[in-house]
Amino acid sequence: MDYVAARSPDEVLAVLADGQASVLAGGQSLVLEVTSRAAQPRRLVDINRVAEFEVLDQTDGMLRVAPLVRHRVFESDAIDGPLGDLLRVIVRHIGHPPIRARGTMLGSLAYAHPAAEWPVAAAVLGAELDLAGPDGRRTLTAEQFFTGPFTTARRPEELLVEVRLPALPAGTGAGYAEHRRSHAKFVEGAAIVAVTVADGLVTGAAIGLVNVGPCPVRARAAEAALIGGPFCDAAIIEAARVAAEIDADNRAMTATRRGAIRMLTRRALTQAREGV
Repeated sequence: MDYVAARSPDEVLAVLADGQASVLAGGQSLVLEVTSRAAQPRRLVDINRVAEFEVLDQTDGMLRVAPLVRHRVFESDAIDGPLGDLLRVIVRHIGHPPIRARGTMLGSLAYAHPAAEWPVAAAVLGAELDLAGPDGRRTLTAEQFFTGPFTTARRPEELLVEVRLPALPAGTGAGYAEHRRSHAKFVEGAAIVAVTVADGLVTGAAIGLVNVGPCPVRARAAEAALIGGPFCDAAIIEAARVAAEIDADNRAMTATRRGAIRMLTRRALTQAREGV
């Protein structure tokens, strides 16, 4: 296996052009796959020396994230407003500090683990993802990008070069609740929510469910149950009930699993209300 330490975006794309290379950024998943021989790329292209890939920019109501922005950046106050609040709530639950120090948001998106938090956050926020390849650059929505467990619309010769997350309006509260057997394990289920309240009524709601389906799941019916009414206990209970009725998994949704979704959604919504 060849190793290439690229120093420019063009060099990265040149190495990827034949579809036989894998990208090394944080390496949190790729290194394990290579050492266990689950993945055997012909070449590894290391992008850690590409300065252009370290961009994190919050302007014009949009947060632009490049390939080398590490998880740990989102623990800080680098992103302001309700969007920053939501990202801080989520990132504290991603792995351990060493993982957050090396791993990247775009790496997580490209890997598309069903139990990963960032893919669901991208779906909840209506993110746009830019892919660059030999034929130029193209943009996909999060729903278009994720196609199944560990699979995306990215072609082997393409690189995920940017994700854009829209800012959340004032009056938005963020919430996150999860269940996992231990901190060293992937989550068995989680809920990510952002709810906007104006003049005492819910004007916007986004509810995402982690590890519930083969792709990131957005509980749109539960969101609709909140819109237009007060953000009260009864509304939270009803939205959580509707979220638990979702049918997005290839496996049978048992009563226990639906109960867990209901509980997690209720906890995340309650947390969001406290932040409004």
